[in-house]
Amino acid sequence: MAIPIPRPPGAAATPFLGLAMGLVLGLGLGPAGAVNNDQLMQLLAHKACQGCKLQDADLVHADLRDAQLQRAQLQRANLGRAQLDGVNLSGADLSFSSLLGASLRGANLRGTKLEGTDLRDADLSGAQLDTNALATSHWKGAIGVGAELSSYAALHNAGVEAALEGRLPEAEKYFNQALLKQPDAAITWLARGITRVEQAKREEGVQDFIYAASLYERQGAPETAIELRREAEQLNKGAKKPAGGNGMGGTLLQGAAGLFQVLAPLAAKALIPLPF
Repeated sequence: MAIPIPRPPGAAATPFLGLAMGLVLGLGLGPAGAVNNDQLMQLLAHKACQGCKLQDADLVHADLRDAQLQRAQLQRANLGRAQLDGVNLSGADLSFSSLLGASLRGANLRGTKLEGTDLRDADLSGAQLDTNALATSHWKGAIGVGAELSSYAALHNAGVEAALEGRLPEAEKYFNQALLKQPDAAITWLARGITRVEQAKREEGVQDFIYAASLYERQGAPETAIELRREAEQLNKGAKKPAGGNGMGGTLLQGAAGLFQVLAPLAAKALIPLPF
């Protein structure tokens, strides 16, 4: 028996509206009442649903370009691979939602809650975001993420992950961005120095070690400072090979400033279980 499809007052019975409601009825949106179907239908049909309650909605691959979603409640929603270019999500709540691989070019994300939000591989080119907006989200592989959008710890951690996976130029870039945030972070100067040495940039790496040593000394870690200066001297003498995956395979690995300690993430991300 055919199921009648309700329509908002004044809405025409277009094929698109029928498709929209078919999605609403067939997407598996969880327990009854988990999503307001009338509001979801309104969004799909008219691309406008300001302040709507759309928690847990399944909108994978949805075309919501230029949609008006100010102050929308989208916690835990699945917007993976969705087309969201130009969307207005200002003041919306996207906490713990998934925008994996979504396109958000030129989107308005001012005041948007992004705690635990999965933005991996998303395109944020030209998106409007608050300073440090991505500090508690997952944005590995995202396009258009600048240093101003994330915290020092998140940038350092991104460099850590890239370094441990052998993506050394990318790691150096993240450490550069982290140091713009916190220029006196000795651990990041040292991490960048190791990354540079492993890329055969010995002179630059030595300078990073020397500067890190001065910071450690000022911050009450003289033994680490001595170890770093010794390492820098050995590198200057050519005692260690700068490339080949073992450029730091000597005293640093055995001392207080061992490689593992240096590259350990600064802050655990107790957000959602994602590899970041």
